[in-house]
Amino acid sequence: MRLTALATLLAAALCGPVLAVTLTPDQVPEAKRTETQHYLLPQEVHDFKLKEAAQTLLVDIRTPSELQFVGYTQMIDGNVPYISYDYSEWDNKIKEYKRDFNSGFVGQVETLLAKVGLAGKKDARIILMCRSGDRSARAADLMAKSGYTNVWSAIEGFEGDKAKDGPTKGKRTVNGWKNANLPWTYDLDKAKAFLY
Repeated sequence: MRLTALATLLAAALCGPVLAVTLTPDQVPEAKRTETQHYLLPQEVHDFKLKEAAQTLLVDIRTPSELQFVGYTQMIDGNVPYISYDYSEWDNKIKEYKRDFNSGFVGQVETLLAKVGLAGKKDARIILMCRSGDRSARAADLMAKSGYTNVWSAIEGFEGDKAKDGPTKGKRTVNGWKNANLPWTYDLDKAKAFLY
């Protein structure tokens, strides 16, 4: 997805009421595509939480370590990791620690829905945010398969995508919540933290 296309879409989103932009499949990298094609840009996520907080559940699905060491937005309703890492095993294929799927993910999101007064509402607006939009796409598909009809992937995630060239090549400086200068902090809130 080109930065200029996203900037144009974001500018259009800022000019009116809170509405999600519609991205065509060719505008969305394959790893970030969802079956429902529900995507939100960082400013849209922010605006939904600011203007329609009572109808919107924002879940950071990164690991607790990512929130602690990279930061997070206090606008989240809670942290429910989609995966965890097994630091005793290495995955040679992807060159990182072995990933373990959180089999309790859907139930833990449902617990958050109940906490904010949206229990049992399969049409509640649920926004999922990860690092760059890959995990949130998989998690959105899982929630949709579990009967939720209004699930959105924060397509650029919290940190955004890596620059492909230039002085910041390989660093997450292209887009995302942090790079959009939206509110974030390193100060964790125990009430929003995921506790094992």
